[in-house]
Amino acid sequence: MDILLLILGGLFLIIGLIGSVLPIPGPPLAFGGVIALHYSKYANFSEDLLIGLGIATVLVTVLDYYVPIWGTKKFGGTKAGVRGSMAGLIIGLFFGPFGIFIGAFLGALIGEYMFGDKHNALKAAIGSFAGFAAGMAIKITLCCFMIFYAVKELWGFWN
Repeated sequence: MDILLLILGGLFLIIGLIGSVLPIPGPPLAFGGVIALHYSKYANFSEDLLIGLGIATVLVTVLDYYVPIWGTKKFGGTKAGVRGSMAGLIIGLFFGPFGIFIGAFLGALIGEYMFGDKHNALKAAIGSFAGFAAGMAIKITLCCFMIFYAVKELWGFWN
């Protein structure tokens, strides 16, 4: 059972990191990996660390929905820019890693131009992209912290 928890923990941490860039719940998956490792014999995280990572995961997951909206609104965008950005992100998935970034930007630009404020479309698209990039950076950072603590615990077990 410990080997299964080790494998699941590692997979969830890796998929969580990848999910920080793709539109899947990266930090919750990575936190699931930490929990799986905790219940194996290979890692024993402190209660404070688990609570801290759990709270951070919830906060980052909630913020991930609001940061792109905040970025778009801060730069004068509308809901059309946010929706366009999300649609562009999904379409961009089919065009490789850079397709996500380009798709989010172009989606916001097209969404604003067609259904929002044509005069501020570029500015709103930049705001939407900035919010999207900030949210992604926060998710990647949290997942890297979880991977760091997992590797530290596993290293301590085997040494």
